[in-house]
Amino acid sequence: MVNRQVLGAQLGFGVRRLGNPVAWLDGRGRVHLFVVATGGGGWAASRVVHLRQSSGSNALDALAFAPVRVLPLSWLWNTSFLVRNAPLPLADGGMVLPVHFELGIKYPTALRFDAQGEFLGVARISARGYLLQPALVMQSPQSWLALMRDERANGKIGVAHTTDGGQHWRDLPDLALDNPDAAVAGMGVAPGALLLAHNSSLGSRATLDLSQSADGRQWARVQTLATGAPLDEFSYPAMAWVDRDLWVSYTVDRQRIAWQRLASKPARTGGQP
Repeated sequence: MVNRQVLGAQLGFGVRRLGNPVAWLDGRGRVHLFVVATGGGGWAASRVVHLRQSSGSNALDALAFAPVRVLPLSWLWNTSFLVRNAPLPLADGGMVLPVHFELGIKYPTALRFDAQGEFLGVARISARGYLLQPALVMQSPQSWLALMRDERANGKIGVAHTTDGGQHWRDLPDLALDNPDAAVAGMGVAPGALLLAHNSSLGSRATLDLSQSADGRQWARVQTLATGAPLDEFSYPAMAWVDRDLWVSYTVDRQRIAWQRLASKPARTGGQP
């Protein structure tokens, strides 16, 4: 679908690795891909590349992409920004894509695109310098949370809040949930029904839990998605809500990808997974 040698020739610089692909469907039905492209400096010197569907068919075996550009995010040759989590779709057909900066300090930002996939601008999510990989969770059309990985020892899941649809953000106190410097995934499936996939033990990614909240502040574990020995790792979760079912994927020991499909309960119980 995307080849690093071909992409490097199209962009005019060497690409050593491609990773963290995030897909989005624009208002015209075209698939956009946002990928991390690394050069000589590893992940911390990476760029976010925006590609757009160039094929006429959306069939997986026919999809082809052409680069739009490297997103203009940094004065330092647009380096050290990474994408990982899914975008949040907007009522106007556009979307907001969460990314983070990773060279030295870490900080999360939100990128806004219109319905055709044109880049409109960036807003910093948190003033703190140790939070990364934001996951955007919609509570209402204007009220969203950003839930974030904490790189500090004995860290907690970081939180920021917007009340104007992502234009401006303010930091909130950390959640009471431990975070072992590990990525989280979150989503709002209905008003008052927020979901979070997260590693729940300090110093280990051996347990991956699914938690639920009504307000984004108080969370209760719904179930353990995966658990193992202390050196096992179940990490980098992603979630999708399709036909009232929750799909969760995650890496196992960073070697393979596992997934689970969780059916929702009848509506009279609140519709929780």
